[in-house]
Amino acid sequence: MERIFRTLLLSFIVLFVQSLSASAADPGRTDEVDWDPVIDAIIQVESSGDSKATSGNSAGAMQITPVLVEDCNQILASRKSKKKYKLSDRFSVKKSKEMFLLIQSQYNPLNDIEKAIRSWNGGVNYSVRRTQRYFEKVMKAMR
Repeated sequence: MERIFRTLLLSFIVLFVQSLSASAADPGRTDEVDWDPVIDAIIQVESSGDSKATSGNSAGAMQITPVLVEDCNQILASRKSKKKYKLSDRFSVKKSKEMFLLIQSQYNPLNDIEKAIRSWNGGVNYSVRRTQRYFEKVMKAMR
């Protein structure tokens, strides 16, 4: 009886570890979350949907900075991709969404929606306190 129990327990542990490693095998996966509502809410908060919006160094519907474009290009280079974004791509909603997804795949592999929203506003090392109002605005826009 004890042997059966240990065998079942071991089988359970193996299956559990396999399921964890399968989901962690490709940290670039973004198919677990439907990012469209988050992206659409960010677009509303950032630019009210204006793909030509500018504010300081930020541009486009998602108000992307030159630093983020460079970060995306570094991620792509590290992944041996030949693709490269230009600053003018910030004015393309489609390419802005691609950059958002690329950033999430690099810095948010667990697809945490709150982390995605806060880091879009405050960067990778965001402060919860400093991103609170932004987070609340995006969450309200998602409703």
